[in-house]
Amino acid sequence: MEGLSGVAVAADVNPTGRDYEHFRTIMAAETNAAIAGAVRAGATMVVVRDSHGGKMNLRPGDLTSPVARLIRGANTGSKNMMEGIDDTFAAVVFIGYHAKAGTPNAVLAHTSNGNVIDFSINGVSLPEAGYNALVAGLYKVPVVFAAGDLAFVQQARALLGDIEVLSTKSDIGGAVAGLTPAGSEQLIRDGVARAVRNRGRMTPFTMTPPYTMLLKVKTEKPLYPGASRSAPGVATFTHPDLLEILNAFNAMK
Repeated sequence: MEGLSGVAVAADVNPTGRDYEHFRTIMAAETNAAIAGAVRAGATMVVVRDSHGGKMNLRPGDLTSPVARLIRGANTGSKNMMEGIDDTFAAVVFIGYHAKAGTPNAVLAHTSNGNVIDFSINGVSLPEAGYNALVAGLYKVPVVFAAGDLAFVQQARALLGDIEVLSTKSDIGGAVAGLTPAGSEQLIRDGVARAVRNRGRMTPFTMTPPYTMLLKVKTEKPLYPGASRSAPGVATFTHPDLLEILNAFNAMK
């Protein structure tokens, strides 16, 4: 939700925040715009994974397309925000995304939770979009479109290549300037349609196993079996299975 048009502070996307219901509605509208774009490009089914916080932000009645399916609620699976993905999918779309922890000039930048300082695999520091794209890459599915603040889309392009992107806003010293919800919806609809049509020129994001994770945190948690502590607040873990890497990440973050 942090990358939605207009979101400026954490309270906007926190269920206890004054304006959460307003931005929940914007989340639904941007989601429906992405679905409409995919359908315009020929998609016959779209699976939506609510991925923010407790993953209960989208209400089932929010999705208006009969071809959409919604996965909501937290689960313990290693796919987490990519729950539902397999090799039957043609493309992945990210909306409402944000940059990784420590990114300058970003809106609400963080990685997973507030405890993570940095998370890298095979020497590549990853935002949430990065490790979620790697999960899609396991099934040879490319990320074709990403929307969020300017710092995020620059990060996504650097990692994922020449995908379609939409900058919904940019940081101006803690405030944000950017598109209106109506503007974002139109550009998401059009951009997703182009991206899905052109998916053949986009490459799944993959790395060569084995995978070595380096996780830096503010407060240490117990080590995952097989992990080691290389310095205070720094854990490493190597495994040939990416999903096991993510299990370790979720346990120690």
